[in-house]
Amino acid sequence: MFGFLKNKLKEAVSKFSKKVEEEAKVDETIEKEEIQQEIKEVEVKQDAKGFLGLFKKKKITETEQEKETVEVKIEHKEPEVKEKLEEKGFFAKITEKLTTKKISEDKFNDLFNDLEVVLLENNVAVEVIDKIKEDLKVDLVDVPLKGKIENLIRDSLRESLEEILKESNFDLLKEIKDKSEKPYVITFVGINGSGKTTTIAKLANLLTKNNLKCVLVAADTFRAASIQQLEEHADNLKVKLIKHDYGADPAAVAFDGVKYAKSHNLDVVLIDTAGRQHTNKNLMEEMKKIIKVVKPDLKIFIGESITGNDCVEQVKEFNNAINIDLIILAKADVDEKGGAAISVSYVSGKPVLYLGTGQGYDDLEKFDKERIIKNIL
Repeated sequence: MFGFLKNKLKEAVSKFSKKVEEEAKVDETIEKEEIQQEIKEVEVKQDAKGFLGLFKKKKITETEQEKETVEVKIEHKEPEVKEKLEEKGFFAKITEKLTTKKISEDKFNDLFNDLEVVLLENNVAVEVIDKIKEDLKVDLVDVPLKGKIENLIRDSLRESLEEILKESNFDLLKEIKDKSEKPYVITFVGINGSGKTTTIAKLANLLTKNNLKCVLVAADTFRAASIQQLEEHADNLKVKLIKHDYGADPAAVAFDGVKYAKSHNLDVVLIDTAGRQHTNKNLMEEMKKIIKVVKPDLKIFIGESITGNDCVEQVKEFNNAINIDLIILAKADVDEKGGAAISVSYVSGKPVLYLGTGQGYDDLEKFDKERIIKNIL
């Protein structure tokens, strides 16, 4: 995951930093007479205070088009002397003049274009790109640029990603165990083909391994073979499945699933709903009905990470419709670009709980913000 994005971003950052370096205006021309005068003034002041100090001057060869400049380095045997000088006057001023580089906002906007294209090509949402751009602007525009520009840019990107990626402190197992009135009800939503049913099976596997009794509910009565698919998972995991016939009211199936869990003292109800395009208003209303009937403790959106910006748009629409609580991104193991993983939580304001990393029941990985940042940068 993120392999393609990491390589492209590294290349783009390097290119961007070089352009910034080239365009940055360096204020390095200080007239020799002015520096010499300041040196004399400081020498007099320090001699009067009894400080020991040594100023070394190095001439820079004058060219036809450049004024003669001098680089001043200050060395002191007594640390407190250097500290006093750096605190305020001469050393700090001269060092700043000799190392200061700045870039204008207009020039920054021009140079950012290449980096923006790379982010767009890797499915990073426009909202996230705007956030990165504004953060970089604060760090680069009309401020002294000291040290290696590429490191400065990478540090700024890291800080942006720290804010963009919302890591959930939500402990699902603890929440389930702590609920006094059983069962804990979870409804899963998403579009067709997002890996929703398989992800539900992975979560059921996780729960049973942690000694939690659960029931699967086939509330997808719309898609052909959806009930059989969930039933196969239930048989493999040896958990109960509640189902009706195709065409039945999904809300009624979900209600029966919760009722069954209550009567059999089960811990968790996992409700699979029909995959629906976020543009289908009738199916979205049907989903709202299920939520209204069962009043789930948790509403989880399952998105397919490889769909990139489509996934971002879907999560926004589902969130607007039912106010989702958490996100699980399926097929993250085959998502080389990684833009969706960066973007979905930022645009929805909801954290990613797990990443699907394969077809096996154990291929469910806790979302780790630091690991993702490390993989990107």
